[in-house]
Amino acid sequence: MEWETVIGLEIHVQLATNTKIFSGASTAFGAEPNTQACAVDLALPGTLPVFNDGAQKMAIMFGLAINAEIGKRAVFERKNYFYPDLPKGYQTTQLEAPIVGEGYVDIETEDGERRVRIHHAHLEEDAGKSLHEDFHGQSGIDLNRAGTPLVEIVSEPDMRTSKEAAAYARKIHAIVTTLGICDGNMAEGSMRCDCNVSIRPKGSDTLGTRTELKNINSFRFIERAIDTEVERQIDLIEDGGTVVQETRLYDPDKNETRSIRSKEDANDYRYFPCPDLLPVVVDDAYVEAIRLTLPELPDARKERFISELALSEYDAGVLSAYRNQADYFESVVECCGDAKLAANWVMGELAKNLNAADLSIDNSPVSAEQLGGLLVRIKDNTISGNIAKKVFEIQWNEGGTADEVIEAKGLKQVTDTGAIETMIDEVIANATAQVEQYKAAEPEKRGKMLGFFMGQVMKASGGKANPGAVTGILKSKLDALCD
Repeated sequence: MEWETVIGLEIHVQLATNTKIFSGASTAFGAEPNTQACAVDLALPGTLPVFNDGAQKMAIMFGLAINAEIGKRAVFERKNYFYPDLPKGYQTTQLEAPIVGEGYVDIETEDGERRVRIHHAHLEEDAGKSLHEDFHGQSGIDLNRAGTPLVEIVSEPDMRTSKEAAAYARKIHAIVTTLGICDGNMAEGSMRCDCNVSIRPKGSDTLGTRTELKNINSFRFIERAIDTEVERQIDLIEDGGTVVQETRLYDPDKNETRSIRSKEDANDYRYFPCPDLLPVVVDDAYVEAIRLTLPELPDARKERFISELALSEYDAGVLSAYRNQADYFESVVECCGDAKLAANWVMGELAKNLNAADLSIDNSPVSAEQLGGLLVRIKDNTISGNIAKKVFEIQWNEGGTADEVIEAKGLKQVTDTGAIETMIDEVIANATAQVEQYKAAEPEKRGKMLGFFMGQVMKASGGKANPGAVTGILKSKLDALCD
C-alpha cells in the first residue's frame, strides 16, 4: 500500500522581551539556575500577575506578518497539569480566544510554492527546564525559564513531507528574527518545535492517528525525526498494529523516537479563564500603529533583490531569508557596487568559512565593509580572484582592510604586459615538448591545452599575474608558433 504523510507543526517562539510575561523578572539566558524566578513566576500566595504589554505587541507583529486576523479580545486561561518544572501546577495560556487568528505563509518546495495555513498563534508562559545530566540518576530543576513569554504557532496539517515541514519552520524562523521578536537561537531553546505526524492511505481524506514529537530544536532534526516516525508508523500498521495517540521524544544519537506519555485531549487539562487576568482588548488604531513599525519582511526583500539588484530567484531567496545576512549582503553591495559579485562571495567564501567555524554572520571576523573593500580590488584588477581568496583568509585570521593586506603581503596583481610577456617567453622556452604537442593538436583542441601553460605562468608570477592578460598574450604567442 502507498502511504501519505500528514504533518502539522506547533512552534514555540520565545519572545525577546527583557522581562517575563507576568512579572518583572529577567529573561536573560545563561544565568545561574533558579536565580531569575521571582515570587510571581512561582505563584506564591499573595502574588498577582501583571501582563507584559511588550509581549502583546510582538505577538501582534507576528500576526500581521502572516496575514492573520488579530484577536481584538484575547482571553488568558489556565491549563492545569502537574510536572516537576511547572512550578504553578498550571500554565497561563490562551485557548478559546487567542491573540492571533487564522493566517498563512508560503514556502518553497521541490514542486514549487506551497501555502501552509496557520490555525492560530497564542500567547503563553514557558515552563522551567528539567536537567538530567550530572545528577547521578536524578533530575535537577531550573526555573529561570518559567514565565518567559512564548508565542505558540499552530499550523494546519498542510505539510506532506519532512522537507516541507523543515521549510515551513525555516520560514517562521526567518519571520520572527526579521521582526526582531525572537533571536531564533534554537540551541538555547528560543525556538522549539513539536511535530504532529500521522499517515493515511494515499488518496484518503481521513486523518490517521497522530503522534506528537516533542521539543525538536534544529531544522535537520525536524526532518530526521519525522522520517523516522513515519517509518515506524508504516512498519507498525503493515505488521497489523495500530498507532496510539501519544507524545514521543526523538533521540538523534539512536535516530529513533520513543514514547514518553499518552497524548492528552483539551478536556484533560481542565481549562478555565484565569481569574487574575482581565481579557486583553485592542482596537484597530492600536493594531495599525504596530503595522507601521514592521520592517521589510523576507518575501518582500526577496522580490526587491530580484527586481532592483537583478539577482536570480535562488540567490535572492537565500540572501533574504535571514535579516542579519540580508543586511550584511546589502552593506557589501553598497561598498562594492556589484550585487552579483557580492552574492557570490557572501554565499560562497564567507558562508564556507562561517560554517567551518560554526559562526553566525553576526560574529563574522570579516565585516561587510572589509569584504566590500576586497571586492572593489577584484573589480579594479588590483588582485585576481585567486589572490582575493588569500587576502580574505588573512583578513579572517588576522584582520585588516584589503588594501592593508595587499600592501603588507605584496599581493598586488601584475598587469604590466611587458613583464607578463617575459614570463610567458620563459615558460614557452622551457616547455618544448608541450609546445610541440600544442602545435600538433587540432585547432579546436588547443584551448584545453592552454591550462598547462597558464599554470606555469601563474606559478612563475607567484599567482600575481592578471589571468585575463596572461590568457590573451599566451594564446597569441602559441598560435603564432603554429603558423
